[in-house]
Amino acid sequence: MCGIAGIARHNPSGVSLHTLGRMAAAIRHRGPDGYGFYAGRKVGLAHVRLSVVDMGGGGQPLTNEDGQIVLASTCEVFNHPELRHELEQRGHVFRTRCHAEVLVHGYEEWGPSLLQRLDGQFAFAIYDRNRETVFLARDRFGVRPLFYAQRNGDLYFGSEIKAIVASGEVEPSLDPRGLDEVLRFGAARPPRTPFSGIAALEPGTYGIWKDGAFWLRHYYELDYPEASEEPPDVIEQLDELMLRSVGMRLRADVPVGAYLSGGLDSSITASLARSASLHPLQSFSITYAIPELDESLHQEEVARAVGSVHTASAIRMDTIAQTVPEVLWHTETPLLRTAPALMFHLAKLTRESEVNVVVGGEGADEIFLGNDVFKEMSVRRFCLRRPESQGRRRLFDRIDTVVSREQGPESLAGVLPEVAQSNDPLFSHLPRFHSSRIDDFYTWEFKAGLGGIDVIGELRASLPTRFFGWSPLNQAAYLEMTTRLSPYLLSSCGDRMTMAHGVEGRYPFLDHRVFEFAAALPTGSRLRGLREKEVLRRWASRILPAPGKSERKRVNRAPDAQSFFLPSSPSWVGDHLTTEALRRVGIFSPAAVGGLMRRCQAGLSLALGENQAMVGVLSTQLWYYQFIESALLIPPLPAGGASVLLGDTAQVQSANALYAPKAC
Repeated sequence: MCGIAGIARHNPSGVSLHTLGRMAAAIRHRGPDGYGFYAGRKVGLAHVRLSVVDMGGGGQPLTNEDGQIVLASTCEVFNHPELRHELEQRGHVFRTRCHAEVLVHGYEEWGPSLLQRLDGQFAFAIYDRNRETVFLARDRFGVRPLFYAQRNGDLYFGSEIKAIVASGEVEPSLDPRGLDEVLRFGAARPPRTPFSGIAALEPGTYGIWKDGAFWLRHYYELDYPEASEEPPDVIEQLDELMLRSVGMRLRADVPVGAYLSGGLDSSITASLARSASLHPLQSFSITYAIPELDESLHQEEVARAVGSVHTASAIRMDTIAQTVPEVLWHTETPLLRTAPALMFHLAKLTRESEVNVVVGGEGADEIFLGNDVFKEMSVRRFCLRRPESQGRRRLFDRIDTVVSREQGPESLAGVLPEVAQSNDPLFSHLPRFHSSRIDDFYTWEFKAGLGGIDVIGELRASLPTRFFGWSPLNQAAYLEMTTRLSPYLLSSCGDRMTMAHGVEGRYPFLDHRVFEFAAALPTGSRLRGLREKEVLRRWASRILPAPGKSERKRVNRAPDAQSFFLPSSPSWVGDHLTTEALRRVGIFSPAAVGGLMRRCQAGLSLALGENQAMVGVLSTQLWYYQFIESALLIPPLPAGGASVLLGDTAQVQSANALYAPKAC
């Protein structure tokens, strides 16, 4: 996996190597193994490389035979051997073993239709010199990020927002609506970001830039064509799909490890990876150095059952506050929870163990209805149909017991059915969206600046027509995929934390064939009563060792707000919560925030919504300082160190003559 950045000019004024060097330097952590540039009169591309396939070759930017198609990509195309064979049969000549080269020849052969043939996780840019277009694309579920901005007909893009800002031509500023989405949903919904004028390319989308205009198209959309009955061979189908998915995600020229939390999903991926790998499987886990939250013994037991060589690490509560500034630098967005700090240390542990590719269980909860929100919604709908208090109380007690035992201490009994009527399309998620009560902490000036914008209403209005033909559980699954999985779990907890340390995460449950299989099942096959991931559990009983089948792991509940108010907490916490700092930024009311601070400082526990609000306020203050108030001063990567240096401008010719770098 790698990182990309680039600029497309409306007028052929050129893109300097110095500008590209700054953009590449801003995301060098994504590609510590090399970098390269293409500098042309209209388009410039930068690429930083993490070597996973074709270790000695495959540098980018990469071109076709006549140099008219130029590619910069951050991608794993898991079916690249099959695509390569098909393209060679059609007369295309490959010069490397790098999987990214199938994008070059595939685009030549099929144009945008190439995307339908790809099985992988990717974001890439192709400069078509024949048509003078730039083609941007992102994978179906948004595993890999891609951002863009438009200024006066010029297009700027990059794997991370800081690459766009590092160009020196795009000034960062706050988008109040984007921030409001972050503080209500947990993340801004693509294409919105908390930065004004900087957008995220939506999952399953491509864009074509030409002559200063940028058109967007969806090539993949989530759908839930629920069947009335479960197919009789459902276990055999799932077995075939998962074996294929894991096997393809082990394709690499380096050993592939596994994240192993001790839960069902990571146990499945680790067990299948261990069985299919040609190398001993290394697995990794992270936990807290706090007795009531320490899961290390269970994780080690599962690792022994799976048969992996396990490495674990426990972090102290005060480590979270010390880590958050670096975490926010990589997430590029405020947070409501501190879970990304755990994933940051997990990726760090993995890299220190000299493993830079891992498989994980992300996506299983959203696809097989494993998250609390699905059970919560079922309970609330039941209570609306049966309003008698005694029956409702018994059901709340039952589900609270189940969730406390199997998934964590969070009580569902506090989520009352009156929060929303069941005919509201957002019925399943409204309790979550309202939980932070963030309105209570805004200044009246910030509220006025929002101009009455209702981001929850905007979400409701943006739902696709097909949404209203799905069952309530599938509607909830769609909302979970689009508001939480892609913009938060795969981003702030996923790609941003792994790539902060040059580690690539691969997710077998996010193979589109696995999703489409599950989405077509009756919802009862995924959530039966209060038993989540039911069909997945039935299948897993065939492939998991006994401990992995029977044990339940607790959800890693990060200490959140309290972790910032310890005697050992770093000074930055207090610095950003002073009355002066809050007034300078102007988003949050010092009086309202002060009450929460005093409770935290006194060691009092906060309700879930208050926890989220406190973390949201503090992370927003720090994010604003890092990205809006502070200048981004990053020395450029020098052209002389590039493994690839291509282009049609005098500066490239001069640099090639001076440095004579290796060209692809």
